[in-house]
Amino acid sequence: MDKVEEIITRGVEEIYVKSELEKALKSTKKLRIYYGVDPSGAEIHLGHAVCLRKLQYLQSLGHKIIFLIGDFTGMIGDPTDRSAVRQPLTREQVLENATTYKEQVSRFLNFDGKNPAEMRFNSEWNDDLSFKDLIELSGRFTVQQLLERDMFQQRLFQNKPIGLHEFLYPVVQGFDAVMLDADMQIGGTDQTFNMLQGRTLMKSMKNKVQMVMTIKLLEGSDGRKMSKSFGNTISTTDKPTEMYGKTMSIKDDLIVQYFELGTELPMSDIKKHQKELQAGKNPRDLKAKLAYELVKLYHGEKEAKKAADNFEKTFVKREIPDELEEALILDKNWHVVDLLHFTQLVSSKSEARRLIDQGGVKVDGAIIGDREATIRPQDEMVIQIGKRKFIRIKLDK
Repeated sequence: MDKVEEIITRGVEEIYVKSELEKALKSTKKLRIYYGVDPSGAEIHLGHAVCLRKLQYLQSLGHKIIFLIGDFTGMIGDPTDRSAVRQPLTREQVLENATTYKEQVSRFLNFDGKNPAEMRFNSEWNDDLSFKDLIELSGRFTVQQLLERDMFQQRLFQNKPIGLHEFLYPVVQGFDAVMLDADMQIGGTDQTFNMLQGRTLMKSMKNKVQMVMTIKLLEGSDGRKMSKSFGNTISTTDKPTEMYGKTMSIKDDLIVQYFELGTELPMSDIKKHQKELQAGKNPRDLKAKLAYELVKLYHGEKEAKKAADNFEKTFVKREIPDELEEALILDKNWHVVDLLHFTQLVSSKSEARRLIDQGGVKVDGAIIGDREATIRPQDEMVIQIGKRKFIRIKLDK
C-alpha cells in the first residue's frame, strides 16, 4: 500500500482520473502503461529518468510497460515549448539518435523475464497511414481544440507561423495510444496537452477511458527545461565525476526538486533538508549530499565516494585528482587541437579551438592560449578541459 501511495503522489502533478488509478493499483488488474520519447537527442537524461523510475515501480507490481520510441513523430517535431517551427529531423537522424536507447533504458526497465517491458516504434503503424486515414483521424478533433495550446496562442499573438505538421502532432501522438491499446500514459507536464488528445481519441475510437499521469518536470541545471540544446542536462550515462560536478553546479532553488524527482531518498528526509535550507544551511552542503545520492543511484556507492573525493580535491583544495583516465599516445609533436581531439577530451576540433580561445585548456596547470600551438607530450602530463575534465598522458614508445 505504501508503494502505491508513493507511485501516485511522489513527483506527480496530476492524474486523470486519480480514483480510477488508485483502485486499479490496489486490485489484481494489470494495466498496459506506456511512455513515449521522441529521439531528438541520443541521451537519456535525468528528466527522462523521472518517468522511467516511475515505470520501474509499476513494472515491479506486475503491470505491462511499453517504452515507445517516436521515430515517426520525431521527424515531425513536437511543438511543445517552441516559439518557432522546429527543424524536422530525417528518419536516419532519428534512428541514429535512438540506437542506444534500449541499453540506456535497461537501467530502469527489465526487457526480459516473466513480465518483460516492450520497446516499440510508432512508425510501425504511422508509416502505413494513408491520406484518407489522416483525414479521418483529424475529423475527430476541432481546430479550436488544437488551438488551445499555449505556444500556438503565443505564435498567433506574435504573428509567427504555425506549421500544419505541428498542428497534426497531437493527433498523431493520440493515435499511438489507440494503437497500443493503453490503459494509461505517463509523461511530463509539458506533454499534458498531447496526452489528453490521446485520451480523447481513445474515447472516440474505442469507447475506452485512458488514464493519464503527468509528472513534474525536472528542470535543467540553469532552471530552464532540461534540454541538450540548452546544454543544461545531466545524463544517466555521464561519468561519475561529471555527474557529481554537474549536480554541484545546479541553482540553489532546485536542490529540493532534484532530491524529490531525482533520488530515492524518503520524502521525510527531503522535507528535513528543505527545512534546513529555509533555516539558512549552506546550500553547498546539501548539493554535495544530492550529488552523492545521484552518483550512487546510477554508478554505485564506491563510485559516489570517489566522485566526492575528486570534487573535494579538484574544486575545494584546487588539486589534481589522484585517479585520472589515461590516454596512450605516440611520442611525437602534436598540434594542440589534434591532441585534444585524439584524447577525446573534445567531441570536435571546432570545440577544441573554441575552448582554447576561451582559456579553457590547461597542460600541467598552464593555460594554452594559442590554437596553433605544438606540444611534445611528456609521460604523466595532465591535460585539463574546463573545470571537470582531466586526462593523464601515457607515451606509447
